[in-house]
Amino acid sequence: MANLNKVMLIGNLTRDPELRYTPSGKAVADISLAINRVWVNDAGQKQEDTTFVDVTLWGRQAELAQQYLTKGRGAYIEGRLQMDTWDDKETGKKRSKLKVVGDSLQFLPDGRGGATPAGGNGGGGAPPQQRASSPQQRSGPPQGASAAPPDEFQEEDDIPF
Repeated sequence: MANLNKVMLIGNLTRDPELRYTPSGKAVADISLAINRVWVNDAGQKQEDTTFVDVTLWGRQAELAQQYLTKGRGAYIEGRLQMDTWDDKETGKKRSKLKVVGDSLQFLPDGRGGATPAGGNGGGGAPPQQRASSPQQRSGPPQGASAAPPDEFQEEDDIPF
């Protein structure tokens, strides 16, 4: 039987990322997303529900989250579900929590219409299918922008189509 463990989430951070390093020096960041769901019930009334999801990011994604994300900022996460289990120190009982381990991070505007850092995502502003590993790797003019200043632009009368 085939297996699939894939999660895609869009939400706003509930707190600033918490970055730490493993003893071997690998970066790890914990973030928490608030994900809203809005629907209309049978009586025609608008309903809203919020789900809070804990996400762990590793390596460069963790460092970028710490550098650019803050509480309230929007984020798109792709990753997988993971069950963490531990013994509660106070009660001695087994505890468990389902969380997301993020494989991919993109920055989004916050829910209040704030600007996006580094061009809008964790890959330096490129579309998801063309993401680079860091904002510094992007070169050239922004996509869709004219290389000439606006006052030097001359519109032609002949349209080739």
